[in-house]
Amino acid sequence: MQRLILSLLIFLSLTAFGQNNPKREFRGAWLHVIGQSQWASKTTEQQKKYIEEQIEKLHQSGCNAVIFQVRPTADALYISELEPWSQYLTGKRGKAPNPLYDPMEYAIEQAHKRGMEFHAWLNPYRVTSTEKDVLPADHISKKEPHRFMKYRGQVLFNPAYQENRDFICEVVRDIVSRYDVDAIHMDDYFYPYPDAKNPLKADMESYKEFGNGMELGDWRRHNVNLLIEQLYKTIKDEKEWVRFGISPFGIWRNKKSDPRGSDSNGLQNYDSLYADILLWAKNGWVDYLAPQLYWSLDLKVAPSRHLAKWWNDNSYGVDVYIGQDVNRTMSEADPGNHDSNELDTKVRISRQLPNVNGNIWWHGYWVTGNLKGVADSLALKHQSTIAIPPAYGNKNIKPDKVNNLRIVRDKGKLYLKWDKPKQSGPMKATDPVKYVVYQFFPEEDIDTEDAEAIISMTPYSTVLIEDESMGPGAQGCRFIVTAIDRMNRESAPAMVKY
Repeated sequence: MQRLILSLLIFLSLTAFGQNNPKREFRGAWLHVIGQSQWASKTTEQQKKYIEEQIEKLHQSGCNAVIFQVRPTADALYISELEPWSQYLTGKRGKAPNPLYDPMEYAIEQAHKRGMEFHAWLNPYRVTSTEKDVLPADHISKKEPHRFMKYRGQVLFNPAYQENRDFICEVVRDIVSRYDVDAIHMDDYFYPYPDAKNPLKADMESYKEFGNGMELGDWRRHNVNLLIEQLYKTIKDEKEWVRFGISPFGIWRNKKSDPRGSDSNGLQNYDSLYADILLWAKNGWVDYLAPQLYWSLDLKVAPSRHLAKWWNDNSYGVDVYIGQDVNRTMSEADPGNHDSNELDTKVRISRQLPNVNGNIWWHGYWVTGNLKGVADSLALKHQSTIAIPPAYGNKNIKPDKVNNLRIVRDKGKLYLKWDKPKQSGPMKATDPVKYVVYQFFPEEDIDTEDAEAIISMTPYSTVLIEDESMGPGAQGCRFIVTAIDRMNRESAPAMVKY
């Protein structure tokens, strides 16, 4: 009965808007900690409740991934022997939460219990955010100052030094080895954003030492390239299924600078941040890109409508998820479809482009706070059906199917139950980590590509399918359950009829 009512609502809403939601789509949201004063004002239990509330609200809005900031400024929102506790968590760098808990571990647990992915978000080079940040006397930047740059009030690791690249990779290796993360995610901050009146000069000594006659810009890009390649290898050597994603600034290069560039006139990754995103994709050093297309559809200097297509056309086989600014999207009218905001068009564009496989919402707090009705729109329309994140790796390899699928009545309720495939030995890519449940009514054709047929995506092996207090709803229905492995590959189906 529940699915019948839900299906009717979904059908009416999608018919009205002329849009069907896909079965496979990445639906993420960034939850940042830097600059968020509410974290440090909360007790341990309040922080845990807050994490749970934020992830639950994202789940209710139809998101299937949370991108949680765990290393904003060379610090940690997790138990680490390599870096101090984050000041954004407790108010002081190096101060542990009391009572002690591990925020990342708790957030992973909350995401996974809802069938959501957890992407650990790190900033690679930033050590301080402002000149007001206080570093302890024994901080490595004070012991070995030559390895660091100071620019615009910030302290940053100098990308030129191999020991810095090694350290960043060790931080990542530590996370991947100890935590059940689905991905490592890095944002757009490689070399710092420039100030035209105050160009970066803090790395000139290292340039003299390591430049080897390269042009300055090429040398800086080379330094970043070395890190990206090493990071990718570090992650895959530890766990092959953990993905490496990067969320770059939304413009690689403008066409006036490079014929391969986009029809835009904004700041350029390649020239200003020294991030050659296309090279990383072409060389297979990243698993997904999430360009930050935070502008309106037709902004003259950076039209997100055209930039989405440019990233689609220059993906080199890498998954692309569009980073969408919630506030701007919900505040800008879309005269093209007589709408008060641009949400409908932006989602539709992302679904029309073959190499774009989803969206990431910036920021997640705007979604959980339902800014200008965005959570309602996502939950009732754009993300109203359950979506499985895109599969990756060798798609010919699939996990084992579930066993002993059955229907069980208990205390007036009807449950679908199954036995999970047997697992042995160390963790591996084909381990089933969640299960997808489909329901088909007697008059329906069985089509497991129909997103509306999905009633649950869960890590558990039991799903409620009927409550007698609501009347019969499962009679004559066929239920299908499939297993999803760590690379989001789907098993063969198991079916039972009630």
